Amino acid sequence: QVRLAEYGGGLVQAGDSLRPSCTASGGTGSGYAMGWFRQAPGKLREFVAGISWNGINKGYGDSVKGRFAISKENDLNTVNLVMFGLKPEDTAIYYCALAKSTLGVARSPEEYDYWGQGTQVTVSP
Repeated sequence: QVRLAEYGGGLVQAGDSLRPSCTASGGTGSGYAMGWFRQAPGKLREFVAGISWNGINKGYGDSVKGRFAISKENDLNTVNLVMFGLKPEDTAIYYCALAKSTLGVARSPEEYDYWGQGTQVTVSP
């Protein structure tokens, strides 16, 4: 059974940075596309960033483009999300996901097969 565990969220002030990470366990191997989504209270789950199975191709949601960076460490089954210049509107629960059938960047939640429990990111004004 694949398990995803996120860590590294927290409470920060506007303009600060955070680096949440997500580690996959349960015999997944390293050759899968992964991504980050977020969901704020009362809003739909939103695509934040995605990365291809080999870590070469990356994609970002419009609201975070230029401020967030996703990377993958295949030997550690880990995906990282570096978030710069955080804004109060970035406040949400951030979820890590793994797609077994997609090799490229997966942008839709339906493309993902496994999800983590989420890590809270709160940005104060």
